[in-house]
Amino acid sequence: MPEKKLVAAEGQHKKGRGQPVFERTRHIWKVVSLAVAAMLSPYGGNETGASEWLRAVEPRSWSFPRDHGAHPEYRTEWWYFTGCLLDAYGNRYGYQLTFFRQGIRKELPVQSTPWSVRDVFLAHFALTDLSSKTFRWTERASRTGPGLAGADSAGMDVWVLNWRARMEGEQILLEAVDEEKGLSLRLRPTKPVVLHGEGGLSRKGEREGQASYYASLTALDTTGLIRSGRDSRPVEVRGKSWFDHEFGSNQLGPDQRGWDWFGLHLSDGRDLMIYHLRREDGSLDPASSGTLVEPEGIWRHLALQDFSVEVTGHWRSPKSGGLYPSRWRIRVPSLELEVELAPLMPDQELLAESSTGVIYWEGAVEGKGRSRGRQVTCEGYVELTGYAGSLAGTF
Repeated sequence: MPEKKLVAAEGQHKKGRGQPVFERTRHIWKVVSLAVAAMLSPYGGNETGASEWLRAVEPRSWSFPRDHGAHPEYRTEWWYFTGCLLDAYGNRYGYQLTFFRQGIRKELPVQSTPWSVRDVFLAHFALTDLSSKTFRWTERASRTGPGLAGADSAGMDVWVLNWRARMEGEQILLEAVDEEKGLSLRLRPTKPVVLHGEGGLSRKGEREGQASYYASLTALDTTGLIRSGRDSRPVEVRGKSWFDHEFGSNQLGPDQRGWDWFGLHLSDGRDLMIYHLRREDGSLDPASSGTLVEPEGIWRHLALQDFSVEVTGHWRSPKSGGLYPSRWRIRVPSLELEVELAPLMPDQELLAESSTGVIYWEGAVEGKGRSRGRQVTCEGYVELTGYAGSLAGTF
């Protein structure tokens, strides 16, 4: 995206801090928010019942790049991008751009039109600017429809209004802009696709179908432009990004409160993903797991007993009141790996109640420790849910 587009697009938005919503979709936003709230409720209508949708029950056959696209036969799907970036002056940034697809009904009626709704699309865009110590984020929601939102089933092309993620050859192009921030990034994979769990089947509990299909590109060389601040100009940046893609129909059980997810790039060339699924009683679900990706792209599955996460500090949100872990010590004994992590900024919380209905912490982190007897540093992202309200039975 050229520099002028990162700035000029502001004129399409409603004026006012924290209200970067297209005028023509203000009513749709309200309607969709109510629909999503009902849909994500465990007491939602029958149209969204998991019995109508395919479930993740066994390893599947994958075909890329097609499987980077949408899977509308499953109820819930998301495309998740995060990255840590530097500009020419050494200023540090982190970004998150996530697109969610939530199915309302599996199939449209025979007498349907382009405006008939099968899916609702949601998106979150956040930018951490360490030099100005600011964290800016925006949420959007839209029904499917011409010019509004959608996703291609033949390959990666997903959009909500003027935010978009699409594949061009082997590279991924990200575009998002609002009044206070913008990005235009090109992501180039340096490792092959990683399939988490058992051939991409990532279990989230013991019940049949309580799982997702989960694939990632963990190492993406990133270049492009970002704009941080209402009156700022775009700056060139480079760094490394992470892409997750998950889809399923009933992942969380009624006793699961939330999760702690870590995606880290280590300075020795390895990438580490681990997550804890937390139960309402404070225990960890045995389905918690992870993946270690070697520099050459070979990966190995990590079961819960293969790693530990020790919380060494907390931060309480002045907005939601949620008490979040804020420092961690991660150990993977079989890999001779131990790192201590801290957020680039304490407050990287998203109160996304108007879209997904979830309040969560999603932020850039950094760390240092030892790997195979040598000093190692790392950077990446952490996602924390269920600390400002339970997610039990939501997804």
